[in-house]
Amino acid sequence: MPCLVLDGKKVAREIEQQLAREVDQWKNDGHSAPCLAAILVGSDPASRVYVKNKERSCQRLGMESRLIELSESTTTSELFDVIDDLNRDGSINGILLQLPVPASIDSRLVLDRIDPLKDVDAFHAENVGRISQGRPRFLPCTPHGVIRLLAAYAIPCKGREIVVVGRSDIVGKPLVSMLIQKDGPCGPDYCNATATCCHSLSDHLSEITRRADVLIAAVGRPNLISAEMVKPGAVVIDVGINRLGEKLVGDVDFEACREVASAITPVPGGIGPLTVAMLMSNTLHAARVQFCTSA
Repeated sequence: MPCLVLDGKKVAREIEQQLAREVDQWKNDGHSAPCLAAILVGSDPASRVYVKNKERSCQRLGMESRLIELSESTTTSELFDVIDDLNRDGSINGILLQLPVPASIDSRLVLDRIDPLKDVDAFHAENVGRISQGRPRFLPCTPHGVIRLLAAYAIPCKGREIVVVGRSDIVGKPLVSMLIQKDGPCGPDYCNATATCCHSLSDHLSEITRRADVLIAAVGRPNLISAEMVKPGAVVIDVGINRLGEKLVGDVDFEACREVASAITPVPGGIGPLTVAMLMSNTLHAARVQFCTSA
């Protein structure tokens, strides 16, 4: 059978349509539109594109957005002041710091400065801990997007061997944590996995990846995953976004691996749109959480 290309754009549109209805209902119930504040430090072109995409998503869903642009020379202390103001601002429901930030800024300290109730990226240490215990307040956007895509195509995780290549705090670690839980956002069939996390120091990487029923690449190295690293019939999820000249490519050699896999995500058009959709979902959820907390 030909390899199925998993359409992240289509699934994200369906999620956004439901979110738009929920946002309308939220506003019809007398609440202000959920508002997402994005902080952009420096002038990285890719970061600017990502922030613009998030602003457009807010507009499509009837949500508000606010962009705070800061110079490359901004200090950690100055960024603290900006975040403290946003934490106190009752009209702001979600705060995201667009990564990466300049090397002079301690991103971990800054992320922990964000109010956990407004931490819609789920990077704050408190929210990370809640995920590991299986009682999340917010789910990290990209890992949640991966699971929502698998569920949309009825690709179960329960009892299957899943290998995640990459151990970042943004994708690899939280995704493994979500995959091994007894229940999750899409029900028990889309967790309860036997999950292995590989990284740059893993010996015999190809031997490990060839065991995977579902192979997820999230390491940020273009075309790292070759066809020889994929078990025939496996599902391949490519989270990587890398620029080679004018072209965007993932961590997976798409054309080669689609000859081996049963299903695969493209780059672009795979996980990226779902990451943004999950951010919008978290922002609406944050508005609900804050209303209940203040009531």
